[in-house]
Amino acid sequence: RTNAEATVHWRPNAVPYTGPVLDQLIERGSHALDRGEVAAALLDFQKVLEERPDFADVRNRAGLCLALLGDLEAALEEFRQALDVNPTYREAEVHRAIVLNELGRYEEARAALERVRSIDANDARKLPGAVGDRIANAHAELADLYRDAGDHVRASEEYQRALEIRPTFLDIRTRLGKAYIALSDLPRAREELEAILSRNPHLTGARLHLGLVLRRMGNTEAAVQEWMRCAEEDHQDLRARAYLASVGVTQAEART
Repeated sequence: RTNAEATVHWRPNAVPYTGPVLDQLIERGSHALDRGEVAAALLDFQKVLEERPDFADVRNRAGLCLALLGDLEAALEEFRQALDVNPTYREAEVHRAIVLNELGRYEEARAALERVRSIDANDARKLPGAVGDRIANAHAELADLYRDAGDHVRASEEYQRALEIRPTFLDIRTRLGKAYIALSDLPRAREELEAILSRNPHLTGARLHLGLVLRRMGNTEAAVQEWMRCAEEDHQDLRARAYLASVGVTQAEART
């Protein structure tokens, strides 16, 4: 795996997991992890990541499972990808530091702990470390429930509350952008998605949705450019090809 989307695999004739099913898998995996059923928890988290590779909290939990199972290098990769999505994800950075120390990579572990201290210092004016993370994620989980109930106004409000606490949690900002799309508030959706990509230009999910927003705003040419970049960066992801086909553009045509 070389990037934050690399765990996505096309499953012929498979039905994609929907939002409520993903929530159930996350809950089941979390309960399994709490009970010490680490392998079962990891399987559930990996199923979630097949559909939503940008869920930083699930990546962090998958990394923890891998570390507990003794696969430290794979655990590091999960923590790295979680931090690609949320650069100030304190818990993932702490876990990464612990694993680096276990591997004897002491200088890297010390650097990771320095980043943890920097995150704590930046967050002190709001809410400290793990407490702030938990509150932000709780707002996001409540927002997800409103979203699943079809109340995108309240969902967007809760996502905003989460981002007031942790503005660099890009997975939550992506969900806010999608809530604005559902509300047909395209300018704000575009603003959020562009903010995400300015921090991490390799988040395919955000770029795909930016293309959708641009198309709905009447800028099909810009939408095609975004989808082409997605297709070039991940040849296994068929979503960009489908979006290009929806406007009658093949990849060969778009390159000219």
